[in-house]
Formats: sequence, structure tokens, C-alpha cells
Amino acid sequence: MVKRNILLNPGPATTSDTVKMAQVVPDICPREKDFADLMKKIRQDLLKIVHADYKKYTSVLFCGSGTINIDICLNSLIPPPNGKILIINNGAYSSRAVEVCEYYGLDYINLKFPIDELPDLELAEKILIENPEIKLVYSTHNETGTGILNPIREIGALAHKYGAISVVDTTSTLAMLPIDMEKDNIDFCMASAQKGIQAMAGLSFIIGNKEIIETSKNYPKRSYYCNLYLQYEYFEKTGQMHFTPPVQTIYALMQALKEYFNEGEEPKRQRHLRTFEAIHKGLEELGFKNAIKKEWQSGLVVSVIYPDDKNWNFENIHDYCYNRGFTIYPGKISSLNTFRLCSLGAIDENDIKNFFKVFKEALISNNISIPVIYKGGN
Repeated sequence: MVKRNILLNPGPATTSDTVKMAQVVPDICPREKDFADLMKKIRQDLLKIVHADYKKYTSVLFCGSGTINIDICLNSLIPPPNGKILIINNGAYSSRAVEVCEYYGLDYINLKFPIDELPDLELAEKILIENPEIKLVYSTHNETGTGILNPIREIGALAHKYGAISVVDTTSTLAMLPIDMEKDNIDFCMASAQKGIQAMAGLSFIIGNKEIIETSKNYPKRSYYCNLYLQYEYFEKTGQMHFTPPVQTIYALMQALKEYFNEGEEPKRQRHLRTFEAIHKGLEELGFKNAIKKEWQSGLVVSVIYPDDKNWNFENIHDYCYNRGFTIYPGKISSLNTFRLCSLGAIDENDIKNFFKVFKEALISNNISIPVIYKGGN
């Protein structure tokens, strides 16, 4: 048995002991056929999670955190000679896509909205009409910094209406919220093993349209390691990653996928929703305020505004909870001081009830008023 910590941060998420122990396997060269067969099964299973037809879509795995996917999609999928990217940006992770574009010198439009508001789709359509050279529309499903859920189906429909592809960062929603590549108008989605699938960090993947990937063979090459077509081609020819994979991490992913399908898409979604509601209930009982309207939240991340109490110190509260097996995390909202509580990972509502016992103790031990104080009252 491994000590069980409850991670309420936005990832990596709490894992099961069976996923942890799946990494303890005999050493194997990843160029063996047995390992290639394992990789093939994983690629097929990833397609099932997003209800993708294997004839039209494929999955391509890479070593790295979720940010590697942003890099790969943006540098690999822009057609010559003058393809442009439209980034629907209302948060820190969409802003990261802007940084990738700037780094590669890509032509892009940063359509920026307040991070506590949904994007204006009428304005997005106006930009698409005025810029027919836009060939890729980038959005983030759940902005993990705030917990706001963006309307990716509608964004994808707009992209397709004006001849662009839809690329969606689903890092903090895949395997937790239902995703359907066709119904949601997604050409490419991206995620990592350590969040919704509840496996280990260090392995990420892109699920996308095979025809578009094959066409991208002739697009400008901006990276050797982070090129989507090169990795896809190597998988198709050999069944293997182009470069050395994280072998033990892949065994953990295989086990986590088994556990995902055993639990089932809808029961898993309901578990995350129960956990989310338990977080809200605990916060409401203590008087905390949300940074994002609840009806706009993804059901996975709750962004909480710091109280206006002279004794409030996030580090002190964090350390008290951390020393008792619960991890909380600061927010990513520039205009507000916030922290986040997330319903990701192998946790359920009872874990949240136990957390709030400890969290309340932390407030009391730091002489913080309960219910918590906000200027102008609660």
C-alpha cells in the first residue's frame, strides 16, 4: 500500500494503487513487438474515449506534459503560404498558445476576452469573415486556471463554416466530460495521461483527423521532435514512438484505461460531478465566494476568491492541509487572488467531506473568521 494523498490541484491527479503498481513490470526494450502491440491497443482505446471512428481519426502519443501538445499542433498544422491562427483566449492556457505562436513567429490573432467570461461568438465569427486566411481556430475546453467551460461545439462549427480546422485543448476534460469528435466539431483534441485518465505524468497525446495529418506532411517543418506528421508516420510504419518512450508510464496508462472502461463514461462523469458538488457545498458552508459563475463552470475546477481577512495566508492554509494529506493550489486570475479546488482524479465526495474537516481546522488554527469575511459582506 502507498500513502494516499488527496490532490485537489488541477493535475497531476490522485491515482489508484493499481495504476501506481502497474509500473512495476519486468524491463523490456520498447522496440519489441510485444510493446508495439501494447501501444497499438492504447491508441485504439484513446479513440474510444472520444467516440472517434478509427477510419477517420488516429491518436499520436508524445513524451511530455500537456504543453507539448500545444506546441505540436500549432507548429505542425498551419498550411503554407499564409495560413493564420485564431486563438479564442479567455484564460492562462489559451494565453500559452499565444506564447507558442510568438515563439515560432506564426501569424495569429489573439481574440482575448476577460478570463471570467465566456467568449463572444459573434465577435469570433466577425474575425473569421474578415480574415479568410485563418486556417486553424484554437480553443480551450476547460480553462483550468478558472474552471470556466468554453462552448467548443459552437466554436468548432464556426471554424468549419469558414474553412478552418478546430483544435481544442481538452487536457482537463478528456475522460471526465463526454467528448465526441464529430458532434463537437473537433478536428484535433489534446490531453495528458495524468488528468482525466488518472495515470502518470510524462505522457501526452493528440487525437486527430488522419487526412489532415497526412496532408501536413507538406507543411513547413518547424520542429524535429515536436512534429505531428513525423510521429504519426513512425507509429504507422513501426507501431512505435519515434524516440524512446516512457516505458513504465505507458504500463500505468494501460492500467488506467482499463479502469476507465470498467467504471464507464457516465458513472465516471457522475462521480466527478458528485465531487464537484461536494466542493461547492463545503465552500458555501464556510462562506467562500466563487470567481466564476457556477453555471459557467466545467464541473471539474472551482476557483475560490481569497477572503478579506487580515489573518488569511494561503501558504499557511496550504501547509496545514498538505501536512494532513490534502493538496490545494493557487489560482491563475491576474485581477483576483484565488485558489482552486478540483474534482479530478480517483477521488469521490467522501474525500471532499474529509478535506473540509481539515480545511475548517486550518481556518480555526489561523484565527480566520467563519463564515469568512468579504468586503461589502457575504
